Amino acid sequence: MSIRQLLLTILFTSSISLSAQYFPPRGTWQSKAPHELGLNSAKLSEAVQFAEANEYSGSKDLRVAILEGFRNEPFHEILGPTKKRGGPAGLIIKNGYIVAQWGDVNRVDMTFSVTKSYLSTVAGLALDEGLIGSVQHEVKDYVWDGTFEGEHNGKITWHQLLNQSSAWSGELFGIKDWGDRPPRRGGIDDWRFTKPVEPGTVMEYNDVRVNVLAYSLLQVWRKPVPQVLKEKVMDPIGASTTWRWLGYKDAWVTIDGLQMKSVTGGGHSGGGLFINTLDHARFGLLFLNNGRWNGQQILSEEWVNAVQQPSEPMESYGYMWWLNRGPRKWQGVEDESIYYAAGFGGNFIVVDKANNMVIVTRWLEPGKIGEMVKKVQEALN
Repeated sequence: MSIRQLLLTILFTSSISLSAQYFPPRGTWQSKAPHELGLNSAKLSEAVQFAEANEYSGSKDLRVAILEGFRNEPFHEILGPTKKRGGPAGLIIKNGYIVAQWGDVNRVDMTFSVTKSYLSTVAGLALDEGLIGSVQHEVKDYVWDGTFEGEHNGKITWHQLLNQSSAWSGELFGIKDWGDRPPRRGGIDDWRFTKPVEPGTVMEYNDVRVNVLAYSLLQVWRKPVPQVLKEKVMDPIGASTTWRWLGYKDAWVTIDGLQMKSVTGGGHSGGGLFINTLDHARFGLLFLNNGRWNGQQILSEEWVNAVQQPSEPMESYGYMWWLNRGPRKWQGVEDESIYYAAGFGGNFIVVDKANNMVIVTRWLEPGKIGEMVKKVQEALN
């Protein structure tokens, strides 16, 4: 076979694969029996039973779960909306089709830090549209109201905000950066007077700094971040109208003379994304298909690739998506191309590129997600 014939064969095969991918229309989603797509029905049922049997152990009253889970934070309080959660729920998507589901997949629930993966998507859209020139640009050149004032905060780049290595220092909407997830040792004086590390050197899971990213994106887009997500992503992929993205009660910002709410990137002080399982699965399917939905490029492939790159200080973390590699790699799941969104209480969107699958779980005991994914993959063999 000549090189030309080989290339034509590859292109033809790729076009068949692309056309075979199913994209659910708004308001409906086609299912297929597992065996139709090469899965072992019995083993897939075992995975579903595992998810149902390993429900998150925290209270269904999420105000109680939040206050208990973050009790070591000084001055911690709930500043945004919360909602009692439902029971375990989830979907397994193969080639775009539903092959398994459990629980109430239409129920709108809090999703905590899965919100961060939606937030980084809004940053990707800003890059796609040229509102941000480069992730390596310093944020102070875009947000010049004092949020990034000073020698330390002035060094911070979009890249560092996105991989949670910014070490931003300050207070936003009444919460101090040092009070969010402080070290296990020491007290208030130890945390309050510690000099911040150099930006870009340490990955620190810190919702205040994530909320600084959300605030900064509000300044760049100059319209509410949930509106950007709705218009640019959720409407084009046929998501429901039931999801909401909420912020703290006092997080109002004036942009061009208009009052807008700056949303949160998580929910451990309330707020964040409230969404159903089906909408999560659509979002995961968009990333599985490299930002393309039924022939339309909604999010650039360059950005989808960018979120999967390990950050310098943390091999297991990209741009607000976790990677199945480094210290957070799941035992028994060897594929390092898997990446996922994760939130408090066992909320996950898993993108399995090698097997053309998306797995969404709600209220799974967090430490069980690796075993859950392993069981789903065993159904492919």
